Amino acid sequence: MIALLSVALLAAQTVPATPPAPTTTEAPKPVMVRVAMQTSLGPVVLDLDRTHAPITTGNFLRYVDQHRLDGVTFYRTVRVAPDFGFVQFGIQNEPKRILPPIAHEPTTKTGIKHTDGTISIARLAPGSARGDFTIMVGDQPSLDADPSKPGDNLGYAAFGHVVEGMDVIHKILDQPADPAKGPFKGEMLAAPIKILSAKRLAVAQ
Repeated sequence: MIALLSVALLAAQTVPATPPAPTTTEAPKPVMVRVAMQTSLGPVVLDLDRTHAPITTGNFLRYVDQHRLDGVTFYRTVRVAPDFGFVQFGIQNEPKRILPPIAHEPTTKTGIKHTDGTISIARLAPGSARGDFTIMVGDQPSLDADPSKPGDNLGYAAFGHVVEGMDVIHKILDQPADPAKGPFKGEMLAAPIKILSAKRLAVAQ
């Protein structure tokens, strides 16, 4: 009996313990949609975050899929310092291209900050954004939402990043502006840069 008990104890000691169940799970990878824009200065490729900014990404994809961005221009640059500022492109309220405005997705909700290469949507009041977009050159935290500030503190809705073609964006930022042109004096390009085509490529992995 003692011998049998000893064998049983030895067997129990040699059986590997069952590994504990994992206590945490990895967050799912965001669904990214890749879009290529062919400009007159070269290609720019974007990854758009459909998981964290579904409304703003969906809006941009409607403009792409319906070819509403084909033929529009990069028309504005805000150059605060060399290699620092942003460029703006889009429909400029052209009636045949415009779609309804969308709900605002602040950075406090999406977690997508205005860092170098981020694409964001232009707006006036929250909920007024349509079909004009900006791309950051350098980090722009002042464009993020900041609930500690008074008034309209919801910032702008960032929804993706440039993954190829930042050299093209830098070239656009360096284009000369017309000091007397348009509503933003000194920021409107003398010769806007045309977007020849914009098309969806694939889901980025």
